[in-house]
Amino acid sequence: MTGNPTAPTATSDPTGAAANAATAAADAAEQPYRDLGLTDDEYGRIVATLGRRPTDAELAMYSVMWSEHCSYKSSKIHLRQFKDTPSTDRLLVGMGENAGVVAVGEGLAVTFKIESHNHPSFVEPYQGAATGVGGIVRDILTMGARPLAVLDPLRFGDADAPDTARTLPGIVAGIGGYGNCLGLPNIGGEVVFDPTYAGNPLVNALCVGVMPVSRVQTSAATGVGNAVVLLGAKTGRDGIGGVSVLASATFDEGGGPARRPSVQVGDPFTEKILIESCLELFDRGLVTGIQDLGGAGLTCALTETTAAGIATGQPGGMDVDLELVPLREASMSPPEVLASESQERMLAIVTPQSLPEVLALAERWGVIATRIGTVTDSGRLVIRWHGEVVVDVPPGSLADDGPVYERPIRRPADLDLVRADTPAAARLARPTTGEQLRETLLRLIASPNLCSRAWVTDQYDRYVQANTVLAQPEDAGVLRLSADTGLGIALATDGNGRYARLDPFAGAQLALAEACRNVSAAGAEPIAVTNCLNFGSPEDPEVMWQFAEACAGLADGCRRLGLPVTGGNVSFYNQTGATPIHPTPVIGVLGLFDDVARRTPIGFTGDGDALILLGETADEFGGSEWAWVTHRHLGGAPPAVDLAREKLLGEVLVAGSREGLLSAAHDLSDGGLAQTLVESCLRGGRGARIELAAGADLFVELFSESTARAVVAVPSAAQARFAELCTTRGLPWQRLGVVGGDTLDVRDAFAVGLDELRTAHEGTLPALFGQTT
Repeated sequence: MTGNPTAPTATSDPTGAAANAATAAADAAEQPYRDLGLTDDEYGRIVATLGRRPTDAELAMYSVMWSEHCSYKSSKIHLRQFKDTPSTDRLLVGMGENAGVVAVGEGLAVTFKIESHNHPSFVEPYQGAATGVGGIVRDILTMGARPLAVLDPLRFGDADAPDTARTLPGIVAGIGGYGNCLGLPNIGGEVVFDPTYAGNPLVNALCVGVMPVSRVQTSAATGVGNAVVLLGAKTGRDGIGGVSVLASATFDEGGGPARRPSVQVGDPFTEKILIESCLELFDRGLVTGIQDLGGAGLTCALTETTAAGIATGQPGGMDVDLELVPLREASMSPPEVLASESQERMLAIVTPQSLPEVLALAERWGVIATRIGTVTDSGRLVIRWHGEVVVDVPPGSLADDGPVYERPIRRPADLDLVRADTPAAARLARPTTGEQLRETLLRLIASPNLCSRAWVTDQYDRYVQANTVLAQPEDAGVLRLSADTGLGIALATDGNGRYARLDPFAGAQLALAEACRNVSAAGAEPIAVTNCLNFGSPEDPEVMWQFAEACAGLADGCRRLGLPVTGGNVSFYNQTGATPIHPTPVIGVLGLFDDVARRTPIGFTGDGDALILLGETADEFGGSEWAWVTHRHLGGAPPAVDLAREKLLGEVLVAGSREGLLSAAHDLSDGGLAQTLVESCLRGGRGARIELAAGADLFVELFSESTARAVVAVPSAAQARFAELCTTRGLPWQRLGVVGGDTLDVRDAFAVGLDELRTAHEGTLPALFGQTT
């Protein structure tokens, strides 16, 4: 965790005193605050807050804690509306802690969160992605939970671009290497290619964990006299400047940051023993507060735990002897020790009575544990270096009271032209004959965004721990929480940058709707939302307009669907020079199963099962895969959002699962009905015979990306009951055809054998990136 986006904040100084103080301080002694990412006004505020020139260590701390990555200074005013999303009875911990926590029954709680590690993964693909996984896993651990699984939504430039060939293999290997070594299954995610991400790959990572409800941990440092204990790896120089320079600045035209701080280096085996030792600490009740060391390292952990302790209303503060921190390099200075983002470290608050047992437990696990400080009642964070005070600050000024900017916003100047350039206005040629439709289907299913992801997912262990019930390429990852009752959860992530480019408000809602649809198609009831908001520079008014619209759309969508936002992450500065990425809100949805035995897979397996299309299809191709793959066209409006219909569809899918009426279900999204049919046929190893309505436009029926739709397979004995279920609830449906054979046969149009479909669908990524071993 690197900041609290919902904490109370100070506004800019209206009197100008801070600026005057900055000028005076700069005249007295110049400090390199600009090189650390601070503005003149921000430096002036620091001087005014302290009433003096900051020490080098203090300046380093303010530079990382007031960075965009840690302080959310450009996004706070927009993120606050997520606090108005529904607070359900299940919600135990919402926004503001390391991760949200929801009760799922049987005395258990689940915590989940998604974060980004975008820029580090461009600079050093393997370690950037690996440490992104390690960081989000520790966020989940910090809440008191055992990490259960990870998901990884990824974005790259064009699939055949040289930069993609450099970054993708390393990023995939880093995610797989770290997660596999931890013994965590990777159960879902996305791999998306688009030229807008060239030089700015997005590496988002979601982790989910489970714990007894009684074991939820907090980060507050309370209890005067309690010990402050640093657990885990030694501290080195890796990652210094990660949040203030690398994550909070735009890449230059050369495709990288002007200054490249070192990327963190991960050690999953150290993390594994750190996880197990912390879980035993929690089980024994030996810690009163705990915080992971991620972005901003020790600075963030010390300031956030101290500020959180003071915020409880109890006496608070902290004294730290920094020279006690175990170092990998003895020559490190105080600013380096405080800003280092070395991985696999945790900060625990422990009573004096428990300290000997904590140290002994850590030694037994082979984890380095060092008392570095004490909780005080001073209201200050005081840090000494060999007896000399190098930091003496009010901790809230770092953790909570950073600058808050209401950035200018401006609707993109080209948006009206882009929206007016609809596929119809552009007169994009459409396939009309059966042979043309067949060729279009084969071309689309082999395209980089619609082809099989097996080249990627085969590098991940999806079934370790033996609790994975469904995993990629299913609509959602499903995990068993209880072997006795079958209690379980489902998770899905979704986001479409092209949709959000055309309409960021609707694009965020479409991402939310698809993630909910995926969870519901698997048979689970959606219960909570997390998000990772990936955008260009907040200093660009057009980017901030996109961000504001996406936040408003997501908040509105969650309110209408009755889902709480439990937390998330903002990643700005994803652009090269003046060219930002498409606005890319990635939404994660958590769903709940009473019994995972009734989960619904996507594959058609029952010969003779009826295929039913749920929902309605319109001529909607703005931002579609067909328009992009066939014509390299992006324009018009994205598919219309109908959240009421989405909610109804989800209820029918879950009810069909609960009543045992479905043998398969698969949502319709990118690529439309044709893509869904291909994926379900190949997954189940069965063909299908499809007969669309007489007089229907086969191209629209097969390739439109209208939302709030799904295809279900229904055994013959359940068809009447399922039809009644849909009709009673008012959900439109139509019979498509029947499962069976070894071809996908669309009557009066074309037929394609499963072998030909599989060859087209599975050959693309291996041809681009080589065979996996």
